[in-house]
Amino acid sequence: MNDNIKSNGQSSTQAFQRLLDIMDRLRVECPWDKKQTIESLRHLTIEEVFELSQAIVDEDYQDVKKELGDIIMHIVFYSRIAEDRNLFTIDDVINGICEKLIIRHPHVFGDTSVKNAEEVADNWEKIKLTKEHNRSVLGGVPNALPELVKAYRMQEKAAGVGFDWENKDQVWEKVEEEIRELKDEIKTGDKNRMTEEFGDLMFALVNYSRFIKVNPMDALEVANKKFRSRFNFVEEKAREMGKSLVDMSLDEMNELWDLAKTDLKI
Repeated sequence: MNDNIKSNGQSSTQAFQRLLDIMDRLRVECPWDKKQTIESLRHLTIEEVFELSQAIVDEDYQDVKKELGDIIMHIVFYSRIAEDRNLFTIDDVINGICEKLIIRHPHVFGDTSVKNAEEVADNWEKIKLTKEHNRSVLGGVPNALPELVKAYRMQEKAAGVGFDWENKDQVWEKVEEEIRELKDEIKTGDKNRMTEEFGDLMFALVNYSRFIKVNPMDALEVANKKFRSRFNFVEEKAREMGKSLVDMSLDEMNELWDLAKTDLKI
């Protein structure tokens, strides 16, 4: 291995240059790396982001470190491919984000004053519309985002330009209104209307989560993990009893479920 791609306690700048040097060599010498395109990497990058997300949820910070490395590698990989096509370079990518950060933080790099993080977020959206000439407030929310994330981000962005409820009580009234409307549609049995009203209810709950400062994605994952732990407990206890869940009554399974809540304390 060449000396210029060995790790010898470098600075962060040297470490990043080492990664660039390795990627340059891979693009020349590795058949798989030579074959890759921006399009072929896309699904792999999505997978890496989900793996990072899981590591964060699990609070496995060694894994977080590893997954961040994978994502940085992908950024360098995309940039190297783009450079081969004369589209842009890694320097363009880095300088682009540097300029964006400076523009969007006038309270740090300019003379704007802010009182709190909420005002920073509000200014962020206004700057995107004015100085960066974005055509739409919601234009930066990708359609491909998971639906729950998309709802949360659209609401955040709309709130950033002042389109928002005044307080959480108003939002909760909206939640209750949507519950009533869903119940009414359930009585009719109209699947399309039930789907629409159920979506409205979920959207209102996401809105409420913002006002009580609870991330809905995190909250749902907590519920998912709780359900998985309790259900696994029920399965394990059933096996200890020499039974299969499919042969047990609902009352029997509920007894084990209540036991899970007591024993697992979740």
